[in-house]
Amino acid sequence: MRALHHGGARMGCGSAMTGLFTRNRLIGLGLAAFIAVIDQFVKWYVVGPLNLRVVRNIELLPFFDLTYLENRGISLGLLQATNMEMRWILVGLTALIALVVLVWMMREKVLGDIIGLAMILGGAIGNIQDRYTLGYVIDYADLHIGTFRPFLVFNVADAAITIGVVIILARSLFLSEKEEDTAVETVKNTDGANVPAENQ
Repeated sequence: MRALHHGGARMGCGSAMTGLFTRNRLIGLGLAAFIAVIDQFVKWYVVGPLNLRVVRNIELLPFFDLTYLENRGISLGLLQATNMEMRWILVGLTALIALVVLVWMMREKVLGDIIGLAMILGGAIGNIQDRYTLGYVIDYADLHIGTFRPFLVFNVADAAITIGVVIILARSLFLSEKEEDTAVETVKNTDGANVPAENQ
């Protein structure tokens, strides 16, 4: 009986793990890992072989440069890590956000939502790695039209986070509109069904 009990417990645990790590969620985890690795590779390449930390700027295209920048804060220069305490507060804060995104992603079932969350998670991990090892995030992508810059200097992780947020917002808006249309159609069909036969 004890053996049967332990065997049933193992089967229940295996079923729960299988239910958690679905195909779509595994795709999401793989995408997040891929983005984090690519982000770190590109940062290594621009700082190492391209020596961007020293040369500071490399012109690639009329509208795109590589410009070295150390970002010690978050978006728009907020929460600057000017000391060790702020550095680790930022590491902890961004790690907490990444954990929330991971839990959210592992609760989702639809691939579209998982892809958006995976891009946010992968980008967050890439930037957390910078903050943990360096104390700042390396930015280098400088998109501009003449002297006009529509974006701050960014990196692969930032781009992934932005695209992920856009995907989540767009899907949320689309699904909301779809649900509203479905509700309206349901009301219309219900009203039509309630009309007396002699008046139809």
